[in-house]
Amino acid sequence: MAGGSGQEDMFDSIFMSAERFRGEGYREGFERGTNRGLQDGRRHGASHGAKLSTEISFYYGFGTTWKCLLQHKTDLKSRKRLKAVESLLGLIQSSPHDDPYSEKLREDMEKLRAKFRQVCSMLNVPTDFKDYIKTSEGTSF
Repeated sequence: MAGGSGQEDMFDSIFMSAERFRGEGYREGFERGTNRGLQDGRRHGASHGAKLSTEISFYYGFGTTWKCLLQHKTDLKSRKRLKAVESLLGLIQSSPHDDPYSEKLREDMEKLRAKFRQVCSMLNVPTDFKDYIKTSEGTSF
């Protein structure tokens, strides 16, 4: 019996070590996966944030430029255009684009894009902001 007991202890030891290694492997894999997921998430967030920032910055520069061009004109059509441009600038200033956790960010971006299309229509200019950011080689950044 003493020999059988030693054999059982040996099998228990082998079984327990396999369980321990499986547990350690799982924990190590989970930790690596979590770290990789966080890195990928940060990279995706930074990329998406940069695209939104570029888009908002363009709208702001577009609006500011048109405001400068229209502000000294007195005809009714120019006044209406200026009001629409000022409304675009107001949307940019009031939106929480500097808060990535804002619940309203997506909704505000849709409103901003719609206002931009409206202003472009009033000004008779293309509505795709990517048309404005082409380099001389024909590629966009």
